[in-house]
Amino acid sequence: MIRWNFRLAFSLLEMLAVISLLGVLIAIILPRVSTSHDAAKAGASHVDQGDIEIQVELWIQNTGSMPAGDLSDIGADINYFPEGLPTCPVDGTQYTIDTQTGLVIGHNH
Repeated sequence: MIRWNFRLAFSLLEMLAVISLLGVLIAIILPRVSTSHDAAKAGASHVDQGDIEIQVELWIQNTGSMPAGDLSDIGADINYFPEGLPTCPVDGTQYTIDTQTGLVIGHNH
């Protein structure tokens, strides 16, 4: 008579090996995901700065004067920022400009 020996479940050792492997993979992947998220926010901040500086140049060409340092006048005009003045995606602060150069102050992320 032939006897078949079928296993219906995993052993405890096999389960521990799989859980350990998953733990190692998570430890490797998780820091990479969080740093790429921070890098994306910094990149978005640079894009916002460039957009603001371009709109400031257009404002100067159209009005002949520099916008306010806190961008209150240009930010209220939907011709320049139809979706509203952006805030820094890294720290949530408002952008300001140097009224002499028209460049964004700070936000060196």
